[in-house]
Amino acid sequence: MRTIWLSLLLSATLVAVSGQALAGETRARQILDRFEHANQWRDHVMVAAHRAGSMQAGKTLYAENSIAAVEGSIAMGAEIVEVDIRRSKDGEFVVMHDSWLDRTTTCKGEVVKYTLAELKTCRLVVEGTGAITNETVSTLREMLLATRDRILINLDNKLDVGDLPGMIAIARDLGMAEQVIVKENLWNSRRISTVKAAMDAIGGGFQFMPIIADDAVHDAGFAETVDHAFSPRAIELINWRAGAETLTETGGPLFSTRMRAAAVRGNWHIWANTYAIAGKPGGFLAGGRGDELAVQASLPRESWGFWADRGATIIQTDEPKAAIDWLTTNGFRVPYSDEARPAEPANTASIN
Repeated sequence: MRTIWLSLLLSATLVAVSGQALAGETRARQILDRFEHANQWRDHVMVAAHRAGSMQAGKTLYAENSIAAVEGSIAMGAEIVEVDIRRSKDGEFVVMHDSWLDRTTTCKGEVVKYTLAELKTCRLVVEGTGAITNETVSTLREMLLATRDRILINLDNKLDVGDLPGMIAIARDLGMAEQVIVKENLWNSRRISTVKAAMDAIGGGFQFMPIIADDAVHDAGFAETVDHAFSPRAIELINWRAGAETLTETGGPLFSTRMRAAAVRGNWHIWANTYAIAGKPGGFLAGGRGDELAVQASLPRESWGFWADRGATIIQTDEPKAAIDWLTTNGFRVPYSDEARPAEPANTASIN
């Protein structure tokens, strides 16, 4: 009898500890589990918010690459925010897409000609409305603090490969390197060797995602070579659209049956991009099947549904809320644990 009671007590203790661990698990940890175990989550499409999620609704909700946009993306349930990284005149990593400040801030001129202190006088502007916000240009550290333990962050490096170690060093200092995704374009064996050397020099503990585009690569064999070199958890695939070309019917040479099989063998996600590029045809990175088709033409099945059907388990979009809503309604999303809530916003008021 005593043995039975001890067994029951032990079982109850294990359940309690397990429950406490689940309750204490951060949102980012749950997302990271899905990111790192693609084969266990093939029935779930993750959503990455382009430029922090600032581009949606005609660019009228948030300033581009702003912490406010990150907060909005977290609140709507996006798993990843993508932000762009440049350097200030005094060498600080800052969050800015363009090399010039004119379009997105109250300042004029090149980012690299401003010190961080000077950049902190530039207020971010909501491009779609012209509204001037109270936010200034963020440093990489500030942006990482805003996302830590709440959402994964994809750093779009607007600098050189050699600048990546410095970015990862900041993430490591904050204890969140594994929540950071960095990416580089790969197109031949020489480029693979160059980037591999850079990644090896940085060391492990972060997420590296190769980018492969079908203007240079035409078969899944290259992705298999990339998988062998890097063992990534995701590979970004681009299906270029040229001019007035009709919508792709297949997804192009990279979104093939062999590619999907390679992704399963390698246990990595296929990442598709549906966001818009200014001055380019709609769906320029998605064979015409982009956000314009999903939202302006009200044909989400022909955009987000098309890529999900072709194996994409991560979609980067300018319309994260609309994408999440449609994917959820149509059975492409698996709910996260109700017990794990996003962490409270970081207080960055005292950060220089």
